[in-house]
Amino acid sequence: MTDKTHGAKCTETVCSGVCREWPVAERKAAPAESAARESVHGPVAHETTREGSVRTVLDVPGMDCPTEEAMIRNRLSGMPGIEAIDCNFLERRLTLTTLPDATAEAVGAIEALGLGATVRDDSVAPGQTVGREGVTPAPVVSRRVWVLLAVAAVAAFSAEALHLVLADGFWLVVGLSLFAVALGGLETYWKGLLALKNRTLNINALMTIAVTGAMAIGEWPEAAMVMVLFALAEHIEELSLDRARHAIRSLLAMTPETATVRREDGTWIDIEAKKVAVGVVVRVRPGERIPLDGEVVEGFSAVNQAPITGESMPVEKGPGAQVFAGTINTTGSFQFRVTKAAGDTTLAHIIHAVEEAQTGRAPTQRFVDRFAGVYTPLILSLAILVALIPPLVLGQSFLTWIYRALVLLVIGCPCALVISTPVTVVSGLATAARRGILIKGGAYLEQGRKLKVVAFDKTGTITEGEPSVTDFLPQGDEEARRSLSCAAALAVRSDHPLSQAIAAYAREAAVSPPELSEFVALPGRGTKGRLSDEWLYLGSHRLIDDLNVCRPELEELFTALESQGKSVVILADGQGVLAVFGVADAVRVGSREAVADLHSLGLRTVVLSGDNQQTVAAIAEQVGIEDARGGLLPEEKLAAITDLVSTHDQVGMAGDGINDAPALAAASIGFAMGAAGSDTALEVADVALMDDDLRRLPSFIRLSRRTAVILAENIGLALGVKAVFFGLAFVGEATLWMAVVADMGVGLLVVFNGLRLLRWGGRRTA
Repeated sequence: MTDKTHGAKCTETVCSGVCREWPVAERKAAPAESAARESVHGPVAHETTREGSVRTVLDVPGMDCPTEEAMIRNRLSGMPGIEAIDCNFLERRLTLTTLPDATAEAVGAIEALGLGATVRDDSVAPGQTVGREGVTPAPVVSRRVWVLLAVAAVAAFSAEALHLVLADGFWLVVGLSLFAVALGGLETYWKGLLALKNRTLNINALMTIAVTGAMAIGEWPEAAMVMVLFALAEHIEELSLDRARHAIRSLLAMTPETATVRREDGTWIDIEAKKVAVGVVVRVRPGERIPLDGEVVEGFSAVNQAPITGESMPVEKGPGAQVFAGTINTTGSFQFRVTKAAGDTTLAHIIHAVEEAQTGRAPTQRFVDRFAGVYTPLILSLAILVALIPPLVLGQSFLTWIYRALVLLVIGCPCALVISTPVTVVSGLATAARRGILIKGGAYLEQGRKLKVVAFDKTGTITEGEPSVTDFLPQGDEEARRSLSCAAALAVRSDHPLSQAIAAYAREAAVSPPELSEFVALPGRGTKGRLSDEWLYLGSHRLIDDLNVCRPELEELFTALESQGKSVVILADGQGVLAVFGVADAVRVGSREAVADLHSLGLRTVVLSGDNQQTVAAIAEQVGIEDARGGLLPEEKLAAITDLVSTHDQVGMAGDGINDAPALAAASIGFAMGAAGSDTALEVADVALMDDDLRRLPSFIRLSRRTAVILAENIGLALGVKAVFFGLAFVGEATLWMAVVADMGVGLLVVFNGLRLLRWGGRRTA
């Protein structure tokens, strides 16, 4: 397990007892590998990491199957200076973390495997090449390959036909068969020999053994047909896998390559978006995609933010509003000031988070990998026994049983089984990202279906997080305006929503706050400040109790306000209460529907809040949650989550990503709100709801359950087909070409089945 820190030391706390910048939290290690928890900045070809280590990103075109990944790991794992190896075979990307003097040797070792290795050019997205027209899509399978395969297929069919009709055409059949194998299978042969040299039993190695064995026992036409069918199936599978790759790469295409920026003389010019600096003003016309994150400075429009948040309706934008790279301007023209460079936009963070999520192993994938590590050598041993025992013990024909052993080798290849999991998981991750749900790893996608309880923060999660003052009640002889100015002096120093509501109320009343000579945060209770040698306090009921200045009539007032679902904020000095504020926060649209949906899925819900119990209970009742717990300090919230986990095992926690960091860390899955504008939320969360809509949470659970069903289908399909053909092979009813069709056919089936998640619509089915 690895620890991760989030947030910074709190300097300004809040009156409701929930600190927005809680002291550094210990973050749980993900069930997936720690690579999925790295920084959310874009990938780089070379990056200096801790203590001088270097991270190098490589494109490895020959790494198209998990067995090639295993071959790379076996080759590099024993080399000195190798600190971490992260493979993404779907993107054919390898990330090495090495000591500086070990990088070149590691790259050379990969090249020696015959898989190819080039340092990634960050200016070119995966799956693209640079030509005269700039960046263009690269074909997955070239036209030349298809032509050669077509010629090889004709030669193989001709060899089979001549073998059947010509009694004396042996050498012609051999020639055509060798020609077909050379055209359609040299690459497979080469990869197979390299795999055998490195003691790796992948599909290429098994096919090399099978085809060579078939030719050795005189089955020349069948050897040619097997190689051609295998090559054809490989290319079809490559096209299918590219759909999963495209699901991620399509995110890259959302951002335009150029931006129209304003020069110092007021004229406009188009330049590359990646060269635009922070602070530059950019113009966007109707129908254009927004190239960078920024803040509108002039003009009004409606922006389609579906690529980032999944929202179906355009959002109105005017001066001061945030806009995000990759979103679409639908109506008017406007200008915005760039707030983030191209590599640091919210969309860039999303893309990188999804890409990094692919490098981690989901639980099912880890199980399948372990299973394949035992299964493949077992199949080879079984094939050897099948080839030797019947002839040696029972006196039967060597050629017959060698042939059956070769059939076993082909059908026994675990590629379909191994490839089914990552394709399904990546499809699920990409689908979720397109719907405004950012999942930080396949482990969380699988784990979501197991959740039994979901706990919610109140402010900013169930509610909008933008409360307003509904009641201002001065107490005693203090003049109202002075009380408001004193409260504002403390409120402006905190960024919590309740404090900001009081500061806004003072501004609307044209009350200017005086300057405090001292300011102190009181974690979990409120704040205090010195004004003209007098200490003032702004905080929760708990703070006033600590000061011992509360009175029975005030308790009745607090109870009346809290029973209306309002938060109570109290201004006091050392002698008594000066003013009472009632602050109300509107329930977020969709919160009640989300809670009802979770209940329909069989989950229990809880509210954990630092606000007072009466207010929390009132809000919980509005959204349909029976278990409401208020007055919790952040460490008490953490204790509540820990207790729920010990009782129910799998518990989710939804919060705003910073103030709830300890509880998010302790939960089985942490869900962050406000991710569209918060880098920290992207970092701290296991799952980020990009449009702050809690209805995405039950959608995530449904997607998790659907993913689990497809994973089970794929594993059952792969093992079931193999079991059937094992039986056919033993009784001599299966041929080599049938084994190839069965093996590659089930491989295609599991890929297509996994890709169904790309069309998942989130329908309400548990």
